[in-house]
Amino acid sequence: MPKAKVTKNAPVSTTPANRTPVKINSSGTPLWYKIIMFGLMLAGLLWLVVQYIFGPEIAWMAKLNAWNYLIGFGLFIMGLLMTTGWR
Repeated sequence: MPKAKVTKNAPVSTTPANRTPVKINSSGTPLWYKIIMFGLMLAGLLWLVVQYIFGPEIAWMAKLNAWNYLIGFGLFIMGLLMTTGWR
């Protein structure tokens, strides 16, 4: 297999690229953010479990019908979306 020809007039960059990583958030995630994040996930899970087990016995929860699923999964998904901001 023939070797590739190298051009002698190849452009040479005079300034090297700066490849130093930049820290955006060096302090980490605040404690209140983690508490809210895990609290939302836990609240959504508990809402669904309580609705499944005791839903017909709780009057105001029985009136919500299918909205219970939206509330439970909505709380849980909000907590999951918050994990994208966790450092």
